[in-house]
Amino acid sequence: MSAMSNALLSRAVGAARRARTTAVRVRGRVERMDTVPVLGNGGRPRPLLRPEHLSVLGGRTLNLAVPFPRTTRSLAAARLELRHGGRLVALPLEQEARPGGGPLLTATAPLDYADAPAPEGRALSEGLWRMAVVITDGAGRERRAALAAPAPRTTAGPTLAHPPHPATGAVLRPVRSVDGHALLKVAAPRHQAELTGLDLRWDRITVHGRLVGGPPPRVPYAAEAVRRQKGASGRTVAAAPAWDGGAFTFDLPLAAMAAGERGQRTWDVQLRSGRSRLRVGRRLTDIRSPKRVFRTPYRVVALDGGELLRVHAHFTPAGALSVTCAAVADTARTTPATPAAAAATAGRTGTDEDA
Repeated sequence: MSAMSNALLSRAVGAARRARTTAVRVRGRVERMDTVPVLGNGGRPRPLLRPEHLSVLGGRTLNLAVPFPRTTRSLAAARLELRHGGRLVALPLEQEARPGGGPLLTATAPLDYADAPAPEGRALSEGLWRMAVVITDGAGRERRAALAAPAPRTTAGPTLAHPPHPATGAVLRPVRSVDGHALLKVAAPRHQAELTGLDLRWDRITVHGRLVGGPPPRVPYAAEAVRRQKGASGRTVAAAPAWDGGAFTFDLPLAAMAAGERGQRTWDVQLRSGRSRLRVGRRLTDIRSPKRVFRTPYRVVALDGGELLRVHAHFTPAGALSVTCAAVADTARTTPATPAAAAATAGRTGTDEDA
């Protein structure tokens, strides 16, 4: 074997070792993040069933598939119980026959979040919910078994492993206890401003959104665009939102944003009430990188005074709404401010300052 072949083989072996080390490190980090310092069985030893699959898809749909050992007793019914404090939520389990073994117990159930849920229903409050499978045989006798924690998900795909609930913003995710049991952790939603719509027109850009989580402020929120500037607070331009309960709508103050500015500027859109500030953004999704997925077109906007602006409303990697705008060259102002003429004159010039 030549010296070059030996060198290539040595590099390949080294790369494989580094990949294994990285995989072990990532797996350990995920396990630590998903491990809670409580006992999953509440101090009472029970048989353990290891699920083939346990997840909360889309932030709200519990999916469970757990094999049940073959038994001579008939299996009349099965259910999954979620317990937290004095609250109990029971979900029916379906039986699927498996060749050469006992049945596969499955559940696909929508869940919700509430600060103070009613005694009935599937709304879960904040906290750790213990999980148990209850089996009823033909004679009416019940047997209980705890669920073992499944292997953690370490693959990085285009979607989040634990996305927020798309309506409430709460996060429901399976975790493991220190003794290896599966639990469901429910985290209350953060107070935030969720973007629900963005109207890109030829004379304006309208923002639609709603408040999520937390009580409303004592002083109503005002909308504003803050110019991004390194090392200092940028200029702020206010807008007057229209409110309908927790939903808001406002037009971006493009004329004021362009006044006195030269070149292209980037503005962050937010709500403000006193010292409280909420960045408007799109976060209640399972998308890992909103900037790459939620693509928006450029627009040439004609202001009331006849000035043309090249505007791009876009998302940051974290999902916050930002806007870049710049005045079209002076020679373009002689062109009629129609959508077709403005677009043909302005073209796609300049660069975007996405963050």
